[in-house]
Amino acid sequence: METPYIFAIGRCADGLKDERLEVYKGVKIVFLLLASKEENSYLSMLASLAKTLQNDNNIRLFEEAKTTDEFREKVLGVFKGVTTKRGKKDTKFNQLLLRKAVGIAKAGKCDSIFIFGDTFTSGLNWDSCLDGFKTVLITQRATEVSQKGNHAIIPVRLFSSNRLSQLRSAILIGLSHGIIKHDERLCCLGGIHQSDKLDSLVIVDVKQEIQSVFSKESNMLPETVKPEILERLIAIATELAIEGREGRPVGCFFVLGEIAKLKPYIKPLVLNPFYGYKPEDRNLLNPFMDETIKEYSSLDGAFIVGGDGLLESAGSMVHAPAFAQDMPSGLGTRHAAAAAISVAVDCIAITVSASTGQVTLFRGGEMLPLLEKGVGSNYSGNLRR
Repeated sequence: METPYIFAIGRCADGLKDERLEVYKGVKIVFLLLASKEENSYLSMLASLAKTLQNDNNIRLFEEAKTTDEFREKVLGVFKGVTTKRGKKDTKFNQLLLRKAVGIAKAGKCDSIFIFGDTFTSGLNWDSCLDGFKTVLITQRATEVSQKGNHAIIPVRLFSSNRLSQLRSAILIGLSHGIIKHDERLCCLGGIHQSDKLDSLVIVDVKQEIQSVFSKESNMLPETVKPEILERLIAIATELAIEGREGRPVGCFFVLGEIAKLKPYIKPLVLNPFYGYKPEDRNLLNPFMDETIKEYSSLDGAFIVGGDGLLESAGSMVHAPAFAQDMPSGLGTRHAAAAAISVAVDCIAITVSASTGQVTLFRGGEMLPLLEKGVGSNYSGNLRR
């Protein structure tokens, strides 16, 4: 195989017909994924596919296609994060705002232009006026982070109705994948979700936004942590913060780093539910792990995750040396333990507050809120502007 993966996707409008299994009648979309023998990270691709297919909007687009050509176009649009055909509501105003944004970006000495692609029901064409800028599309339609020339795509789960709710997470993912740098300034364009109309522009200085946690590029990730593992962990924590578990708020705690270095500070509180399982069955990138993590999130203690995505344990007590830092009011022992372990070991800790739903990332004892308080209704992200 010349490429790591080959895809095939087909649709049966009336459901699969197989006399042996009645359940096939409800199957309308079929995927075939072939992986090269040399490709060892197939779980990452499966996780990306699962994330895409869990999106009801994507499935609706597949089902609504009336011809083979239309189906092919919608499939390509979903998996690229941008369609080749302009939506009916893509008006001259959008092109005008894009051109004005270029002028503002030049005057503001911006390095990249971020566009919230899910503003559009049919995607957004890259306009020629953006030439000369690195252009990054933030979308929940894409399966994985990708970059080609000056164009990049960052997939981010958008659980909040507010357009800027996941910008900070997108910046973090972009940094971990090397798409943007710490000293860049970003011009961000967006609008109401699926409104087909751009209506806002914000300038973000990356260094000011995250300097308290990631003071330099070499401090971005622990040496053994893969960027896609951090991306996946942020997505799971965000989903727990918004949806909870069975309608109830859930507080949980993840520690991501090299297991050998973390073990001296970890003590089991319960029997380890991941003990004895094969590596592929307890890998964070396994698409079936989401529900398992949600189920065990009610346990007291932390999830311990290796840099390669293997879940070492759940329900673990973290007993790192005390770290003298004044925590904001309302944050308790979970957050204090996260701050302490992030100082004792070269790792990343992520907490989800049961009372507020706030998702916080800890690195070297410093805090970076990824989802602020009040995300359940009208979260604004509290970005520095």
